[in-house]
Amino acid sequence: MKNSAVFVSWIPVAISAAFFVAVFLLFSGCYTLKQGAAMLGYLGKAVPLEELSGQNAAEDERRFAERVADIRRFAMEDLGLKESKNYTRYVAIDRNYLAAVVSACADDSFTRHEWRFPVVGTVPYKGFFDPEDARKEAAKLRGEGLDVWVRGVDAFSTLGWFRDPLYSYMKDYPVHVLADLIIHELLHATVFVKGQVQFNEQLAEFVGSTGARLYIESRFGPDSPEYREIGAGGADRAAFRAAVSALTSELEALYAGTLSREEKLSEKARIIKAAQERFAAEYDDHFSGDGYRNFAELPVNNAYLDLYRLYYEKDNFLSELYRQNCEASAAGLRRFIGAAKTLKSAGRREDAGALRERLEKALRPDR
Repeated sequence: MKNSAVFVSWIPVAISAAFFVAVFLLFSGCYTLKQGAAMLGYLGKAVPLEELSGQNAAEDERRFAERVADIRRFAMEDLGLKESKNYTRYVAIDRNYLAAVVSACADDSFTRHEWRFPVVGTVPYKGFFDPEDARKEAAKLRGEGLDVWVRGVDAFSTLGWFRDPLYSYMKDYPVHVLADLIIHELLHATVFVKGQVQFNEQLAEFVGSTGARLYIESRFGPDSPEYREIGAGGADRAAFRAAVSALTSELEALYAGTLSREEKLSEKARIIKAAQERFAAEYDDHFSGDGYRNFAELPVNNAYLDLYRLYYEKDNFLSELYRQNCEASAAGLRRFIGAAKTLKSAGRREDAGALRERLEKALRPDR
């Protein structure tokens, strides 16, 4: 899954510091104040990306700056993503992730725990720049009987409130991963339907991966090593998602049954253990690399599995609508993104069927 998440809303930096503090205390208390201060700390260290292109810059820094600028041009000019100053500044950081994000779920169902923030509404995760704060939040939620998962993320979108920067660990990313990340996050700043986190994440996931493929094809060609690299791990990703989907489906059937809570929890543990043992025994038959081998050793729980439901739900309709209505080109993806831009919040929770209907109507206004 992609290490990416939409962060809580921020007040524009141009507002005075005193008002900034007062607003955060009024609306969100200590949590947002602390995370806002940490975010401002990173932003205060940001330097213009052009500084990586100067005479004193290392060759890898110059190539990185040029590649980012080109990806941004493609995203905004070819795909029609929102014009912004996102990813025009650079922050040196001494770790390989930006923040720790906590997710939680009921232990006997896939009912997500959600947090509510101003502007963005409810979200099924909570981010912390200090990993110790994430551990404390996780411990509190476990104390409430929830399944909890903590993961690192390499990027947040501030939804246009700030100029989202690049971080030093991104210099080592393969070009298609960098393109995917930037397009994914720029999509969040372009299209955000309040209260529809799953749709927002799946849309960004789809546009990011599709846009990255189109970018690599346009810059390097379909026969290039860079293009082949995209597909190198594709079969393994598909195999892993299939394994997770099968496990999730088995647990969904269990949770929908009539067993007592205690019986469900016992059977849940048995099902997960059996799935991990099968995964380990059959790994070499389905995977070409070692990237997913450690799944058999992870403390898998509902919160972990629900992340895959959030980002890669099996009935995700976006790729189908794109294939049916748009040509496989930058122009086609631009048209798809344009249709998604029309999906303002309906003011209520909508299921996938309602969102699909609205998006399809935007793509086919004559029907």
